[in-house]
Amino acid sequence: MQPKTTKVNIYTIIVLLFLTVSSLLVLYPLVYVVSAAFSPGNSIASLNIIPFGDGTTFKHFDHLFKNTNYLIWFRNTFVIAAATSICTVFIASLSAYVFSRFRFTLKKPMMMAMLILQIFPSFVGMVAIYVLLLRIGGLDTLWGLVLVYLAGNTPYNTWMVKSYLDTIPRSLDEAAIIDGASHFTTYLRIILPVAKPILIFLAIASFTAPWMDFIFPKLVLRSAHKQTLALGLFSFVTDKKNEFTNFAAGSLLVALPFILFFLASQKLLIESLGFSTVKE
Repeated sequence: MQPKTTKVNIYTIIVLLFLTVSSLLVLYPLVYVVSAAFSPGNSIASLNIIPFGDGTTFKHFDHLFKNTNYLIWFRNTFVIAAATSICTVFIASLSAYVFSRFRFTLKKPMMMAMLILQIFPSFVGMVAIYVLLLRIGGLDTLWGLVLVYLAGNTPYNTWMVKSYLDTIPRSLDEAAIIDGASHFTTYLRIILPVAKPILIFLAIASFTAPWMDFIFPKLVLRSAHKQTLALGLFSFVTDKKNEFTNFAAGSLLVALPFILFFLASQKLLIESLGFSTVKE
């Protein structure tokens, strides 16, 4: 029995060692960025390889609020993310309701077309997006960027919500219509409350996607007062600038509200994913 026990102990030590090294490799960059936000100096080359080895300072946070448009970047990003989330939930759920509850010509081809659209990477249509926004006056506007995100979110999310709505008994719709409710009233007062779990997940996912996106804001936005957090923070670490500590401070401020939000909504998110509605 002794050799077996020794063998098990060796395996346990190897596994623990592997997990410890993996954890350090994952956590070190995060800790290093946090320490850089509080470290003196600007360049990444001047930072100590040991986190918090150079002491602490709050001057980078002071610089963000006094010498940059950080609050404007934050406001623009929040407006874009919130508008994208609200519009995605409404349009995707309404489209899913139509595809789930009605029969009409070209229903299956339209569903397949939306599915095929998701195969292509979003940056494939960047030239077309730029031209379309130019024609409708959407360049350098927040609403133009919201349209881009909304168009990208709708196809897949319509499929996802439709799959959920297919599990909701049609008897609920029929009972509401017999009582005199219109189809839109049925959707608004019957379907949406029952589909609340999937809509909560959709709202959170649609909000997080635009929060730190860089590619499309770089394509659409031009003015300094229209920039988002990703564009503003990237300006600290370009070829002409090497303000890594200011970048780290701004990144930390971006992450903290998100961390608090997920901690607060974690239980709700888990419930929304695990919730199962009544079936026929």
